[in-house]
Amino acid sequence: MIWGSQTANAASSCSPLLSQTFLRLQDEVPQSLCQYQGKVILVVNTASFCGFTSQYEGLEKIYAKYKDQGFVVLGFPSNDFGQQEPGSNKEIADFCKNTYDVKFPMFAKSSVTGSNANPLFKMLIAKTGTTPKWNFYKYLIDRNGKVVDSYGSMTKPTSGSITSEIEKLLGEKSQ
Repeated sequence: MIWGSQTANAASSCSPLLSQTFLRLQDEVPQSLCQYQGKVILVVNTASFCGFTSQYEGLEKIYAKYKDQGFVVLGFPSNDFGQQEPGSNKEIADFCKNTYDVKFPMFAKSSVTGSNANPLFKMLIAKTGTTPKWNFYKYLIDRNGKVVDSYGSMTKPTSGSITSEIEKLLGEKSQ
């Protein structure tokens, strides 16, 4: 698993939260999260064999609705809860594409809890004081790279509590 920080030059305009690199799910090419600086971001840990897996549909729906306004969903498959993401990155990518036609960025399978949590989730947990309790836990980040809120698995991506906050944040300019 490749994770890392950006060089000082690349990170100078990037928030510390986003100054990280992860492998893209479908081809394992390293991707800097700095490319999402200035966007409203919903980070979510996902799993293919979970009672909440149908939330992919809602995540794709809000991504399609708001992406042209500066919003992005970032998906992080994880096998941390109930062993509900046992597949390889290719199997997960195929499932997401073939079952839910996922177009939002997805990253390679990683841990999102405990000492093995990927660096982004370690920072999200530290900033919010909340750890993902199950699959499809969500963190909302503003255009400046600041964590605004977190939402449990029971909160659907299309819920008013999430979409109203996204709309509010999209109306704000980055600093």
